[in-house]
Amino acid sequence: MRPARALINLKALHHNYHYAKSLAPHSKAAAIIKANAYGHGAIVVARALHDADAFGVACIEEALELREAGITQPIVLLEGVFTPDELPLAARYQLMVAVHCVEQVIWLEQAKLIQPLAVWLKIDTGMHRLGFAPEQVASIYARLNACSHVATITLMTHFARADEVECEATTRQIERFNKAIQGIDAPLSIANSPAILAWPKARLDWVRPGIMLYGATPIAEDLAVSQELQPVMTLESALISVRELDVGESIGYGARFTCEQPTRVGVVAMGYADGYPRHAVDGTPVAVNGVRTRIIGRVSMDMLTVDLTPLPQAKVGDRVELWGNMVLANEVAAHSQTIAYTLFTGITRRVPLVYQY
Repeated sequence: MRPARALINLKALHHNYHYAKSLAPHSKAAAIIKANAYGHGAIVVARALHDADAFGVACIEEALELREAGITQPIVLLEGVFTPDELPLAARYQLMVAVHCVEQVIWLEQAKLIQPLAVWLKIDTGMHRLGFAPEQVASIYARLNACSHVATITLMTHFARADEVECEATTRQIERFNKAIQGIDAPLSIANSPAILAWPKARLDWVRPGIMLYGATPIAEDLAVSQELQPVMTLESALISVRELDVGESIGYGARFTCEQPTRVGVVAMGYADGYPRHAVDGTPVAVNGVRTRIIGRVSMDMLTVDLTPLPQAKVGDRVELWGNMVLANEVAAHSQTIAYTLFTGITRRVPLVYQY
């Protein structure tokens, strides 16, 4: 079989969830497992996090997949329902629903449900994607509170720049949130992963760890709080060819890399059809047999090429780590003008997920 695979360390996943809990010891934590748990496999991740307080997903399809697999913890639909006919399903499967627009309020008021729903009322404090303006919150809360189909209400917002620890935008969003909820007694949830790590004032009744669950920090790696995270996914493959090239020889499509010295080149069974970023530049780190080296030449659909000059003993069949413990996903992302989120969620179906318990 082709050697490309993604190892998923479930012990590291469990560690990261409880690390988030330790940073917010008085909070409940909704583990965010949307987008197939950021590419890690939602059902297996949910089962591994059997002691999680709740899970967060993007849509009802993701929630129903979990329910049908026997996941019983509370699940919140972070974007709510997209049509009113999803509300009876949400009630049947005991899902919590975000409410971020007037249309969703009306659908709730007009619904016919077997039981009331737990609602997460979203407030727009500066992200300007979803949510009610702060001045609308009191009236919308009153409508929801009066609705017979609403069981409980949690107030939430989402940060735009919490990963920028020196930026005052997060402080302003917290201030707007606190002003908007004056006079309302309800559970509160505002902290995503960077806020859990770097903004103590955001650790309220509920926190929502996402990318940090999977061991990638959304803020600087050199901060002490980031260093406690453990990578969950190791993307690996193997060398399938080794060759020696002379000075002046070029490698791969477009001849992007030209050898300035005699160069030992390894070909790895990994490409953009597996989810590895095509736009990774020359010098993107990779590890061969536990030794860090670099990508040279353009990434192809099924293969990429690496510099084996520092590894004179490397041979066909030797292990290659594309990201994991030796090469952090954030490093690869930085060399590819993207973020670790896109690397994880971009892994394609031809790369098997191999779970380590």
